[in-house]
Amino acid sequence: MKPLELIAGEHAVLLLHGLTSTPVELQPLAKRLHKAGYSVRAPYFSGYSYEPGYDAHSVTPWRSWHQQVMLELRDMKRQYKTVVVGGLCMGAVLALSAASEAGDEIDGLVLLATTLYYDGWSIPWYRFVLPLGYYTPFRYIYAYREREPFGLKNEALRTWVAREMASKTSSIAGAAKLTLPAIHEGELLIKQVKRKLPQVTAPTLLIHATEDDVSTLRSADFVADNIGSDDVHKIVLHNSYHMITLDNERELVADETIAFLTRLAAKKSCATPVVSSAPLFSADHSA
Repeated sequence: MKPLELIAGEHAVLLLHGLTSTPVELQPLAKRLHKAGYSVRAPYFSGYSYEPGYDAHSVTPWRSWHQQVMLELRDMKRQYKTVVVGGLCMGAVLALSAASEAGDEIDGLVLLATTLYYDGWSIPWYRFVLPLGYYTPFRYIYAYREREPFGLKNEALRTWVAREMASKTSSIAGAAKLTLPAIHEGELLIKQVKRKLPQVTAPTLLIHATEDDVSTLRSADFVADNIGSDDVHKIVLHNSYHMITLDNERELVADETIAFLTRLAAKKSCATPVVSSAPLFSADHSA
């Protein structure tokens, strides 16, 4: 399947969607970034993204997801002056994973509804017994069916997604079902990222909703408290659930992301040495 790619200027953003979802959930943000002059790429990843025919056997190990992100990142670094990596939900965790390895190759991080803990108010009680099935044949039988509110506080959008989920295998909010192998690999990725957070030094923007139904502010706070970066900015939303790139405050999410990217680009320009062609000795010191 083709990635979402919007080409503009020399500053680029690599956007990573959530687990068993698609770049469609990032499209509103991608379009705003492109309009602001940024080149944007939101890829599909084999064994991570939703594709037709997706099932428990489609899932690949989290290290494969990580390596695919690194390939995309390095391809973009060859093409653009700066590359910022952003992600939604598990995509934010993948962005952190890449940053822990890439170091200065990543110019910044935009972490949206970062999910290090599945502790939101819509998570069912039996979520905590699912690990019992990770190493049994049950892993290929059980799939967690997405349910309302689908990460959406916006009632009109939620109603539309509910209709899509009832009749199709996916919607703009991702796959209708989340398989046990996908959940397991996601948790293994989370474990690694928590351990490696001190290695992440890129400037970081965190955006999270107080009413996130999947993952509470505990995840964003954990990142802010443990990341190795000395440049961390956290924005808290008050009128959205988990899918903040689609929900009521999607324009605010885009505004804050663009402001962050603008600051990074300006900082990068100031840090770049300017070589003058003027004579070494000159009576005129004006610019």
